[in-house]
Amino acid sequence: GGVVVVLGGTGRNFAAGMSGGVAYVLDEEGDFVRRCNMTDLELQPVPGEDDMLEKLHHHGGDRMHKGMVDVSGDITRDQERLYQLISNHLHYTGSVRAKEILDHWADYRPKFRKVMPREYRRALEDMERMKLAGGESAP
Repeated sequence: GGVVVVLGGTGRNFAAGMSGGVAYVLDEEGDFVRRCNMTDLELQPVPGEDDMLEKLHHHGGDRMHKGMVDVSGDITRDQERLYQLISNHLHYTGSVRAKEILDHWADYRPKFRKVMPREYRRALEDMERMKLAGGESAP
């Protein structure tokens, strides 16, 4: 159920045996799919939101500055989560790479790919449906 962001290159057979969690991989060359083990996985772009920074400001944007990252099952907040994780990486490490990505977010965001096992996605969607229906869901 964890979350990882890859800002560098990956080897071949990335995500082989991945049964849960989410990986966001920067695919600058557009060839990541050739190195990813696609068995039982979904590979998606990270959806864009024109008002992402405004949304962060009005809906708990202080989380970004306090180093907190939402890793809940809310699968509609990929861009916010990704931005938070990269911001935290910059804050804690001073990464030049992270700064470059954040400074040019509009150019880099479309180059990220979201990797998630199909069954894990279904489980998150089921939990979200139960929550919306007023039922309890297991952690």
